[in-house]
Amino acid sequence: MIKSLYFIMSTRKTIAIDMDGVLANNMSHYLDYHFKETGIRILEEEIQGKPEERCFEDPDAVYRYLKMPDFFRTLPMNPDAQEVVKKLNDHFNVFIVSAAMEFPWSLVEKYEWLGEHFPFITWHQIVFCGNKGIIKADYMIDDHIYNLRSFSGTGLIFDCYHNINETGFERLMGWKAVEEYFFGKEG
Repeated sequence: MIKSLYFIMSTRKTIAIDMDGVLANNMSHYLDYHFKETGIRILEEEIQGKPEERCFEDPDAVYRYLKMPDFFRTLPMNPDAQEVVKKLNDHFNVFIVSAAMEFPWSLVEKYEWLGEHFPFITWHQIVFCGNKGIIKADYMIDDHIYNLRSFSGTGLIFDCYHNINETGFERLMGWKAVEEYFFGKEG
């Protein structure tokens, strides 16, 4: 059994998938927290192309929200993420890779969030790290260009409000586009 599992793992391609901004929609969460705090509704269209910390008048707002209890535990999921990741997991070696060490209080919340929304992903498939440059995989799906630049495999940029002006990597416009990239138009 162990030998056959090793054979399957060694013959499949490996995909590293980011969590925040890719599986989860952290920006809509920031906007909701901002509205609850200030009563000011900011639309996603108004922040296109801006880095997170420049989306609000208060440059500390994002980091304040990130430190709120349950912020990471209550992140909304991006549309179609669960269905497509399940399909990928059935055909590839899938790892969820999050640079969570920047926010160490998030580790438990992120782990619980993944367990709730992606129960088919085992703890063996979760990598919390500080620098994604150490990740060895065939593909990485990420919303931050700096993670893709340090990656030695094929980097795929997941379309997100803050990266709309970035170039140099194939852009995936949501989870249905991820499905089409790996499985073709027939999905």
